[in-house]
Amino acid sequence: MKRIITYIVISVWLLSATVHAGQTIKADGSSTVYPITEAVAEEFQKIDKGKTRVTAGISGTGGGFKKFCQGETDISDASRPIKPSEVDLCKKNGVEYIEIPVAYDGLAVIINPKNNWVYSITVKELKKIWEPESQGKIKKWNQIHPNWPAKEIHLFGAGVDSGTYDYFTEAIVGKEHSSRGDFTSSEDDNVLVQGIATDPLALGFFGMAYYENNKDRLKIVPVDDENDTNGKGPILPEYENIVKGTYQPLSRPLFIYVNKKSSNRQEVKVFIDFYLKNAAHLSKEVGYIALPPVAYELGLRRFERGVTGSVFDGHGSKVGVKIEELLQKE
Repeated sequence: MKRIITYIVISVWLLSATVHAGQTIKADGSSTVYPITEAVAEEFQKIDKGKTRVTAGISGTGGGFKKFCQGETDISDASRPIKPSEVDLCKKNGVEYIEIPVAYDGLAVIINPKNNWVYSITVKELKKIWEPESQGKIKKWNQIHPNWPAKEIHLFGAGVDSGTYDYFTEAIVGKEHSSRGDFTSSEDDNVLVQGIATDPLALGFFGMAYYENNKDRLKIVPVDDENDTNGKGPILPEYENIVKGTYQPLSRPLFIYVNKKSSNRQEVKVFIDFYLKNAAHLSKEVGYIALPPVAYELGLRRFERGVTGSVFDGHGSKVGVKIEELLQKE
């Protein structure tokens, strides 16, 4: 993917910083946040000219936090806030962390382009499909809506270690980590893309970036929450709808978590400074929604001051929040 380097903001500090050659910054975690971190890492390494290597892995938000809280990584990509169990694991291992928001995302509900019966879907219908009680019972499209065909429904969704799974279940089912289990799951959203793109009876969910990069193979479904929280009628997870907060309840902030000990290293300081000064346009390039400028300013200030902990008090997913409002309360 070509990127317009012209727009990259390079601070005087970055240009003058001395970073020791051969240093490595390790990031892992959310497959949703991965495209942003990967894009930032690529552009940073071009300007850094090989002094620092930034690695980015995909093990899901939950898998990423397991590594992070054991001190194995410097940065954990997360598509939801840290959970109480993860807070405890970090505390047990003496890992302090700095939570930084980097973008907004709209979870996309996706079908195959050959599906010619679903033009929109309600939150109630999504709940009927995905709630635990539906396992082994809701097997056909016409069980969701009488006008839909009596054909099998094949479900695809994020793996249970994924923050996307946690957020989706909280928003749709009403309880985090609660859903039917008879669906094709993966921590790698590319696997879900492939599954839905080749199955006319498929329905699934994942972050907008993976839809944006595969528009020719997928079909997006507008979502209606039926209570006018998201305006009137079915709404698509488009830029304006997410920024205004009208695509509900499937809009969410995305994060990186930085190990406090790692943040004392010069190369990590330089990289995070670069990340937050370029996250707005790079997140947009890979299919996500930039935060308001004030959120990046507050996030950078949080990092520079070394403020540890979560603005969510370590309670995990929270639906319908504006991250800049939470940061301003600190």
